[in-house]
Amino acid sequence: MKVLREALKKDALTKTGRQIAEFVLDHFSEACFMTSTDIAVKLNVSESSVIRFSRSLGYSGFMDFQKELRKSYQEEVVKLSSNITIPSERLIRSMEKREETDVVEDHYRITLDNLQSVLQNNPQVTFEKAAQRIVDSRRKYIVASRANTCVADYMLLLLKHMLPDVTATNYGAVNVIDHMCDITGEDCVILFSFPRYSEIDRAAVEMAYEAGAPVIVFTDKSSAKLAQYADILLLMDVDSNTFFNSYVGVQFAMELLCAKISAKIGCSNEDKLKKIDRFIGGLGIY
Repeated sequence: MKVLREALKKDALTKTGRQIAEFVLDHFSEACFMTSTDIAVKLNVSESSVIRFSRSLGYSGFMDFQKELRKSYQEEVVKLSSNITIPSERLIRSMEKREETDVVEDHYRITLDNLQSVLQNNPQVTFEKAAQRIVDSRRKYIVASRANTCVADYMLLLLKHMLPDVTATNYGAVNVIDHMCDITGEDCVILFSFPRYSEIDRAAVEMAYEAGAPVIVFTDKSSAKLAQYADILLLMDVDSNTFFNSYVGVQFAMELLCAKISAKIGCSNEDKLKKIDRFIGGLGIY
């Protein structure tokens, strides 16, 4: 629920209020059907604390807050979280949830939520730090596997047009370990890791960690398997209403990071872009 996430992000709640907010977010489908007394008993707090919490968010009381919770729940019911990782299970769940819902409207709303999660979960300073780390690094290794490569490939193209020594590790006759065997602490790794997570990606970040190279991780939650290796963690949702992840939010975050890098380097890549354009134009590509 957006209002709860914003209150937590702004640190605008009391200790008890934070406890209630975290419970509601972590047990959303259960909490929206609980009374103020139920929540108070569950958390061992007073019922008046639950009511004050509701009013602190701008609602007239708990009933008003609960009404908004249930409305949000109805909107969420068709969304499939990335926590459901097996495509066949996601497919079955999506068919169970769909019934008479509007596929286009559902997909549009979920995509907007994924986009909003980028800005809700990541302060601008995090993008600034990631951009500076990439600019300062000698070599930049982009690590991704399976569906994650769709965004990694686009980032490869953008970074190649801005910075030297950018390497994708999912191409050619060699694997990611072969690509990264010479990594040093002067380099950095940019990892895209979303369900279903890959063990070969783990090997890559372990190599980076051993070499002392900073790791920038794009993933869906702070408890994700490879988040622990991140020097800089960028979080975004990839929820959808069908069997596959939605990467629109990931691409937005990646483009935002590349925009930050472009702003930092200014026109230093102008000659490179002109050279690329000259040869591309000669091939009849416009």
